[in-house]
Amino acid sequence: MNINDLTLGQAKELAALFGATTATVKPTHPFVGKYVIARCYTAGVHAGEVISAEGENVILKNSRRLWSWKAKDGIALSGVAQNGVQSGCKIDVLNPEIYLTGICELIPCSATAKESINEFKK
Repeated sequence: MNINDLTLGQAKELAALFGATTATVKPTHPFVGKYVIARCYTAGVHAGEVISAEGENVILKNSRRLWSWKAKDGIALSGVAQNGVQSGCKIDVLNPEIYLTGICELIPCSATAKESINEFKK
């Protein structure tokens, strides 16, 4: 028997012999790998790279908490995500990893905004 000549049914039978299953693969969240602003119901606002996102739970790496913020242009977090922050903000130190619950908003950031947040000094 040549393995290249197997039908789909024969391949499934062979896989079953070796304990293989046809598990459903969960698609990843479209923001995984992106730098975002994450707004939580009770934990405030954070900016970082999404490692995983499921429902209202998100893991960020290399994040910073935006304790208080002012957009360079705009009046809401959308302005921060697109244009970055200006002086007068309070942004905490870099945090290697954080698990957030109660996420009500994820906003992908522009490269300009990411740089503005990561390089912010008091």
